[in-house]
Amino acid sequence: MGRADERAEALRNHFDGKVALVTGAASGIGRALAAELIDRGATVVVSDVDQPGVLAVAEALERVTGGTDAVPSRAIAAVLDVTDADDVAELVARTARDHGGIDFVFNNAGIGIGGPVSDLSLAHWQRVLDVNLWGVINGVHAAYPIMIAQGHGHIVNTASLSGLLPSPLLVPYSTTKHAVVGLSVGLRMEAAEHGVKVTAVCPGVIETPLLDKRNPDDLPATDSPDIRAMLTALVGQPYPAASLAADVLDGVARNRALIVTPGHARRAWAAYRVSPQLLVTQGADRMRKALRGAQSRHA
Repeated sequence: MGRADERAEALRNHFDGKVALVTGAASGIGRALAAELIDRGATVVVSDVDQPGVLAVAEALERVTGGTDAVPSRAIAAVLDVTDADDVAELVARTARDHGGIDFVFNNAGIGIGGPVSDLSLAHWQRVLDVNLWGVINGVHAAYPIMIAQGHGHIVNTASLSGLLPSPLLVPYSTTKHAVVGLSVGLRMEAAEHGVKVTAVCPGVIETPLLDKRNPDDLPATDSPDIRAMLTALVGQPYPAASLAADVLDGVARNRALIVTPGHARRAWAAYRVSPQLLVTQGADRMRKALRGAQSRHA
């Protein structure tokens, strides 16, 4: 076996026999992370507020693992609203109690809120803060003390490239993702002395149902842009969620502080660090052109 093969095997084996909890696992990135964790030998609690969705995911993963009465499945479904701190704490504690500890918590659940800031109500801001930021805080608050007591554990928070770059027409979403990056990097520095690791995941445009979702129907209507068309025009075709999940787990195994992927995301982040003003100026022009192009295609 060559050295590269040995490294790849070590990355996969990092999760073998470990226990992980994934929020927002009924679809998109969360589902892909759960599937990749199962493939790498982990036992996974797949959780989501979408009960039919998370039950379907767990059932599909159970077929992969071959769970039987004699050999329990490594995929366990749990209905969870990440905005409910008590429910999050209960599920994390139960997972640790039932499995003799908890090795990974993937705070992944999130929603998108888009549209011009001038059109957004406080209800829009409150909803995205509750899910995207408080959902992560609730997960950290529940898992961190348990991991300190264990002397090990890894918290993985899903942020976004929008947590590293300005994102017009997605400002509330971007605000929460910047906060998740700040939370994760700051906590990582504190957590190291306790043997606990923390990573923020900052993906670019990923092929998930979130690209096609408008703002929640129970919130005031806004002139929400076609996010898929706009982002595709700006950066190209979305990256498959399964490929992202493999990148993320490899980065977690390497204990990366930030996982920025795929290539288009790393290039955009590098350009912003070199010349923030240039990217902001050119990005605004490109965004306007992308919106015009998307609108003309849908006219």
